[in-house]
Amino acid sequence: MRALLPFIKLFKHQWLMMCIGLILSITTLVAGIGLLSLSGWFLSAAAVAGLTAATAMMFNFFTPSGGVRFFSIIRTASRYGERLATHEATFKLLTQLRTWAWRKLMPLSASNMQGIRQGDLLNRLVADIDTLDHLYLRLLTPMAASFLMLGALYFFVAWFDADLALILCGSLLLVWLVLPWVFYHLGRKPGVDLLESKRIYRVQVLEFVQGLAEISLFGANERFRTQLAESEAKLLASQSAMANVTALSQGALILCHGLVVMGILYMASSGVGEHQPPGPMLAMIVFMTLACIEMLMPIAGAFQHLSSCVTAAERVNELVEQEPGIVFNNVSDIRVQHGELALKGIFFSYEQGSQLDTQQVVLQDINLNIKPGEKVALLGQTGCGKSSLLSMITREWQPQSGNILLDGVEIDQYSQESLTDGITLVSQRIYLFSGTLRDNLTLVQKSVADLPTRAERRAAQTANDEILVGVLDKVGLSNLIQGDKPLDAWIGEGGRQLSGGEQRRIGVARALLRDAPVLLLDEPTEGLDKRTEREILALLFEFAKDKTLLMISHRLTAMTQMDKIHLMEDGQLRVSGSHDDLLVKDEYYASLYHKLN
Repeated sequence: MRALLPFIKLFKHQWLMMCIGLILSITTLVAGIGLLSLSGWFLSAAAVAGLTAATAMMFNFFTPSGGVRFFSIIRTASRYGERLATHEATFKLLTQLRTWAWRKLMPLSASNMQGIRQGDLLNRLVADIDTLDHLYLRLLTPMAASFLMLGALYFFVAWFDADLALILCGSLLLVWLVLPWVFYHLGRKPGVDLLESKRIYRVQVLEFVQGLAEISLFGANERFRTQLAESEAKLLASQSAMANVTALSQGALILCHGLVVMGILYMASSGVGEHQPPGPMLAMIVFMTLACIEMLMPIAGAFQHLSSCVTAAERVNELVEQEPGIVFNNVSDIRVQHGELALKGIFFSYEQGSQLDTQQVVLQDINLNIKPGEKVALLGQTGCGKSSLLSMITREWQPQSGNILLDGVEIDQYSQESLTDGITLVSQRIYLFSGTLRDNLTLVQKSVADLPTRAERRAAQTANDEILVGVLDKVGLSNLIQGDKPLDAWIGEGGRQLSGGEQRRIGVARALLRDAPVLLLDEPTEGLDKRTEREILALLFEFAKDKTLLMISHRLTAMTQMDKIHLMEDGQLRVSGSHDDLLVKDEYYASLYHKLN
C-alpha cells in the first residue's frame, strides 16, 4: 500500500474539487435514502389514514409529497453535479500525474532507461497512470461517502430507536469492513493478471507496428500474428476472470444486504421506539435499509481494482523514483565559447558497476584532443565504440573513469542548457515529430512567443519563416517549399510522407539553424548515395568552417578535408594522423580508401 502514498499526496492539488465531489456524493446518498424511506412512510401512512374518513381528512398529503419531489430533484441534480465534480477532479489528477511523471522522467539518462523496452515505457506512462484513476473515482470517494453516510444514518435512526440504529448501522458497518477485504483478495490475482496482460499485449502491438516492414520482408507475419493472438486470448481471459469476480462480489453484497433487510424487518416489526405497533415507521425503516444498497454497491467494485492500482503504482514508482544517472550543474553559468575538446583516459562499459569487467569494456583508455576550429574524423567498423564515445561528450552516458573537458572545463560543470547551447549534434537517426515542417525545424530555435507585442511577434515570425525557407533551399529541399504556406505542410507521423534522404536533410537543416561552437556528426550521410553524401558534407563543412567538428563514420568521404583522422578498433584508438599520413603508414586505411573511392 505504500506505493500509493506518492500519488495520494498529489491529491492535495485538487482538494477543493475532490471535497465538492465528496459532498455531492453524500448529498446524493442522503437524497436517495431520504426519497425511498419517505416514500415508504408516505404510502404506509396514507394507507393507514384512509381506513377512516376522519383520519383521511386530517392527513397532510402535501408536505410528504413535496418532500418526495424535493428529494427526487436534489438526487438528480446532485448526482449530475457529483459526476461532473469527480470526473473533473479525476481528469485533472491524471493530468498532474502525467506531468509529475514526466518531470521525474526527464532528468533520467540512458543508463536509467537501460533494459526498459519502448512499449513497456509507453505502457507505464499511459495505461498504468490511467489505472490509478480508480484510486479516487472508485475507491476513496465512494468509501468515504458511504462511511460518513453510515454515521449520519445512525444519528437519524437513533432519534427514533437507539437499539434499532445500533443493529442497523452495526450490520452495515460489518458489511463495510469485511466485504472489501474479501473482494480485495478475490480480485488481487485477476487484477494483476489483467494489468500484466494489457502490458504484454501493448508491447507486442507496438513492436509489431514499428517493425512491420522488416517483419513482412522476412516473412514473419504469421509468427507475430500468432503471438498477438495468444496475448489477446490471455487478455480476454483475464478480463473474463475479473468480470466473474465482479459478478460474485455484487452477488455477495446483495445477499448480505438482503440479510440485513430481513433482520431489520424482524426487529422493527415489534416496534420502533415509542411507536407501538410500528405502523408507517416500520415501512420507513425497512425502506431506508433497502435504500442503503446504493451506498454499499460501489464497495463491490472498489477493492477489486485496489490490487491493480497498487501494481500500477509500483511500476510507475520503479521508473520515477530512480536517481538520475547523470546530474548537471544547473546553477552554473559557464558557457561553451571556443569548442576545445579533450578526452583523457576514458574507460566505459554499459554495465554500470563499480568494477569494470574487461569482457564488457566498450572504450579503453581513450585520449583525444581537439583544438578549437579543428576538423577531426573518427573511423571504424560498426561496434568499435564510435557512437559510445560521442554519447560521452553529449552526456547521454557517463564514463566509469577518465575526464572530458570542454574549453578546459570538466564537462560535468556545465548546466544542461549551456551544454545543449554549445553543442550541435546531427545523429544517425533523425527523429521527426508528427507536425508541420515549421514545427520540426523550430525545435532548435528560441520561441518568438515571448516577445511583448503582437507586432513584434508577427515581424519576428515573418523573419523567422524567411530563415527557415532559406535553410531548406540550402539543404536541397526546395521541392518542399512550393505553393502557399509550405512551412505549414503536415509531414506525418515520424515524417512518413518524406523520403529517407529528405528526412536526413531536415536533420542537417536543424544543425544549420544553430550557432554552436561544437558540431558533432554521427554518420550524417548514412543511407545516402555518393552524390548526395558529397553535397551534404560540403554544406556541413562550409557551415562549420569556424567551428570544432568531430565526425564519426565508417565511410571515407571528405577525409581530405580533415585535420586529423583517428582509426578505432575494439574500443581503442589504433592509429592517428592526417589523410596523407594514413595513406602511407596504414595499409588497411589505404586499401579501404582506394576500394571505396
